[in-house]
Amino acid sequence: MTLQSRISSIWNQPLAATGYLSGVSLHSHTNQSQESLTFLHMMGTEYRLLRPVFAHYERIAQEKYGLKLDFLAGHWTPPLTPRMAFDLEFQQIAEKTRLMPLVSITDHDNINAPMLLRTIPSARHIPMSLEWSAPYGKTEFHIGVHNLPSADATDWMARFAAFTDRVMSRTTASGDAELTSILEELNALPNVLIVLNHPVWDLYQIGQTAHNEHVERFLAAHNHLVHALELNGLRHLRENREVVKLAKRWNQLVISGGDRHALEPNANINLSNAENFTAFVHEIRYQKKSHVLFMDQYAEPWQQRILRSTVEAISDFPSFPAGMRRWDERVFHPDANGVMRRASELWHEGKTPKLFSAILQMVRLLHHPTMSLGLRWALSNAREMGVGISEQEA
Repeated sequence: MTLQSRISSIWNQPLAATGYLSGVSLHSHTNQSQESLTFLHMMGTEYRLLRPVFAHYERIAQEKYGLKLDFLAGHWTPPLTPRMAFDLEFQQIAEKTRLMPLVSITDHDNINAPMLLRTIPSARHIPMSLEWSAPYGKTEFHIGVHNLPSADATDWMARFAAFTDRVMSRTTASGDAELTSILEELNALPNVLIVLNHPVWDLYQIGQTAHNEHVERFLAAHNHLVHALELNGLRHLRENREVVKLAKRWNQLVISGGDRHALEPNANINLSNAENFTAFVHEIRYQKKSHVLFMDQYAEPWQQRILRSTVEAISDFPSFPAGMRRWDERVFHPDANGVMRRASELWHEGKTPKLFSAILQMVRLLHHPTMSLGLRWALSNAREMGVGISEQEA
């Protein structure tokens, strides 16, 4: 069957949604996701001006609390609850395209969000989906697994976790055969959608050449078990262009995946004629049709969008539910005994250290309207890249 991968942008084709029934939001995150603090580790090691600041706080943490700062051991959670995230994605599709919204939330390695959302009438049909971090060679691949059977979803989660534990603890010589077996069984479920998320991104920094070799080896063994490659709404256009080339080489569909972690809704969606999510899966898997629509925010400078997402991750939201209002209630780090605790519980009297607060305020100022205008001007070349997403057959 001929593949029909189509890519449009809402700023170049404002009527692209005409004639479709539904808009599909794929790959977004809620406060049920545990996100890496690797970016802080990189800031403390790679940015010369910040090294003494990080070194100072490492010393203070050790002297005052007996705490060794280890950003690789900690994590943060996105600011939006499952309900808030669902409503954000639902609203964008309804308002920007006038289509029926279908939303699939994919937190890292858990299905807590869809399980919680199914108790809400407006979201009771949300699919059981996740982003599975599957170890592979020297890296991990993030695999979007959408629409697991409800009755078996928790068993699948246990199986994913057990596989990851065995490979990461090196209690198995190689996980390749078991990974193939898992993907074969998932593929045998007719209503499950398997997507290789941001396939070109060297997320674990093993080197782009090595990462590309891993991708080629993975697809050589599993291309027939993967239903689409993701064009990621938070990755640069250059990278998404490489994904299009990769998809052509492996005769794969491309599909949307916003990868939203903060307050900006997904920067791309799929246009569909499906009446429900299972019908959308069939559209991708069996009809081999995918129409990706990039939203207005993708035309903004990529660096500006990443900065905004970072600022939102370290901002306070007084109107949010208790336990989610302060940024340091959403950051977790082991205490002196190795017990994972909120950062707000580790400060002296629960107050953020003054110098740390000043640093955060400086980062937030970069997102101030006045500063943002200057940054947009400085990064105006990124706008040119955004215009490169146009009506095309991928």
